[in-house]
Amino acid sequence: MRFFHFIIGFLALCILVFLVLGKQGDISRKPPIEIFPDMDRQLKLRPQTDANLSPMGLSSRLPVEGTVARGAHYQDNTMNTGKIVGTTNFVEISPVPVSATLLARGQERFQISCSPCHGMQGDGKGITTKYGMGAVANFHDIRIIKMPDGEIFNTITYGKGLMGAYGPNVVTEDRWAIIAYLRALQRSRLALPEEVPANIRASLKK
Repeated sequence: MRFFHFIIGFLALCILVFLVLGKQGDISRKPPIEIFPDMDRQLKLRPQTDANLSPMGLSSRLPVEGTVARGAHYQDNTMNTGKIVGTTNFVEISPVPVSATLLARGQERFQISCSPCHGMQGDGKGITTKYGMGAVANFHDIRIIKMPDGEIFNTITYGKGLMGAYGPNVVTEDRWAIIAYLRALQRSRLALPEEVPANIRASLKK
């Protein structure tokens, strides 16, 4: 008798589990059961829509004339975002003029922040690859050579894949300096002999 009760209880448990979990993921045209409908359909007002909540007849007050929303100036600056103002498109060319001082700074920051993974030459053969880290980008791949400067800036800032964000560690100006030096590394492999100044070309052949 005890075994019979066990079988009945086990079957009841199986049915209960099936009813609760068995249909998860199935496609149905029926609306879902809402245990707490107020969590799905909350009473709320859109900002600055018609409502009697302010003297102006709006759901929220308009910003005080002349004020700027926090972060608005930052986001509307190509230097800070790497994007064309008012769009989501990345700038093709860095907004920072390239100079010998900028390249020297970029080389220094590159060697500190980038070379451990990407290598001193930017070929993806940094010291971390010797310890099992894979999928390190090679900056000489055609994909990155054709990548807009703004997109590289965005990747440095926010990270991508296994790469963490360097925005908190590398200031904005240094990120652009790193990009300038990165382009110089790429140029060192892509430049044609006739593009090298004549006084330097002879020494290269040696």
